[in-house]
Amino acid sequence: MAPKVNYQLVLDGTLKEIAASGRVPTLLLHACCAPCSSYVLEYLSGVFKISVLYYNPNISPESEYRYRVEALERLIKEQPHKNAVELIEGRYDPAEFDRIAAGHESDPEGGGRCRLCYELRLREAAAIAAERGFDYFTTTLSISPYKNAAWLNEIGAALAEEYGVAYLFSDFKKRGGYKRSIELSAQYGLYRQNYCGCVYSQRPPEG
Repeated sequence: MAPKVNYQLVLDGTLKEIAASGRVPTLLLHACCAPCSSYVLEYLSGVFKISVLYYNPNISPESEYRYRVEALERLIKEQPHKNAVELIEGRYDPAEFDRIAAGHESDPEGGGRCRLCYELRLREAAAIAAERGFDYFTTTLSISPYKNAAWLNEIGAALAEEYGVAYLFSDFKKRGGYKRSIELSAQYGLYRQNYCGCVYSQRPPEG
């Protein structure tokens, strides 16, 4: 069995290298919602020029999707950032999620369907990062204690090789990141949803 990777330490190393270079690289940050983005933007906006990509075709219903993107837009406007932060709203096509979820409708939350959903969203981020010449791409998803950070980083690494854009390895829940996101959500009055986003995540647990 391969040794467990401490992705926070990997991120520490990357940030140290960037600081030593004196440059401000660009980062395409896939975001699932405003609460998860709050800490990540606070943490990284002094290091990178960030474009936040809101691409989440898994979210259902559409009214929930719209509510979350509006909250994210407000956060970006109200939260102070050392370097520029902009919002890129991706397309909303739930059929894209339905396609990857087909055959996995009965998977448990956190199982194979979720990994496919991670890849769907990260692939879009990698493609846009490559097309627009970003230095790095990553996602806010690892801040959640319910998301598999190892899977996210494994997928990110594979897509980085495929698309030729560096993936920013991370586990944003570390060092109190998740707790800080709750504090920032309260500070900015952010809506904290009680389910991940897809119709399957709304099902009550079995047993």
